[in-house]
This record gives sequence, C-alpha cells and structure tokens, in this order.
Amino acid sequence: MNIQIADIGHVIQLAIAPVFLLTGVATKLTVLTNRLARIIDRSRVLEDRLEIAAEAKYVTELDILYGRAHLINAAITLSTGCGLLICLVIAMLFLGDTTSLPLDRYIAGCFVLAMVGLIGSFCFLLREIFIASKHMRLAHNARRALHS
Repeated sequence: MNIQIADIGHVIQLAIAPVFLLTGVATKLTVLTNRLARIIDRSRVLEDRLEIAAEAKYVTELDILYGRAHLINAAITLSTGCGLLICLVIAMLFLGDTTSLPLDRYIAGCFVLAMVGLIGSFCFLLREIFIASKHMRLAHNARRALHS
C-alpha cells in the first residue's frame, strides 16, 4: 500500500468543505452556549428574587426561561451530533481513499444525518428566539400599559 503525495492532496481537497462546515457548526455551538449562559444567569437572578418575594411574575418568567433552556439544550445536542458526524465524514474520506474501502454510502449517510441534525438545531434555535422575542414584546407592552 503505497500512498502518493498527490493522493493525500486529493483527499485533503475533498475534506476542505466538511472542515469549513465543521467551523460553522463550532461557531453555532458558541452562539448556543452563550444563549444558554444568559438564560442561566437570568434564571439565577429570578430565583434569588423569588426567595425574597414570592411573586407570580418571577415564577412565570422562570417557566419561560426553563422552556427556552430546554430548546437550547436540544439545539446544542443536535449541533454537537452534527459536528461529530462531520468529523466521521472527514475520517471516512481519508480512510476510504487511503485503504480503497468502499465507504461512499457510509459517508453519504453520515453527511445526510449531519444535515438533519443541523436543520433540527436551527429549528430549535429559531423556536427559542421566537419565544424570547414574544416574551420581550409582552413585557414591553405590559410596562407601556402600566405607564399609560
């Protein structure tokens, strides 16, 4: 089994697109973890306020935050799975080319599963954004009505 430099160069060229995709997924994971951190920070503030004064508005907002955190966790899980599958695609590209194993179907299957995970992750993120925006609008309208 003699692997030529040109063969390795060809495999690297094939792996470039999944590597860029992996970079995008990593950036998305950063966004998701930052959103989760903000949700956790806000929930800690509300939990402290709830200990001081048991008000229904704190409980309601905490329920919303817990729902949002659940959606972000699902998005993180799907994005992480997507990243792992992309890594597997890259590894199989190298393995298939260097060993002449017929991994085409496995590569295609992993790539499709990675895209399904990425799409699902975006759906959960979008749902969380809609909930956050709706809550912000409702809070703004309530404050406005209070001052009118």
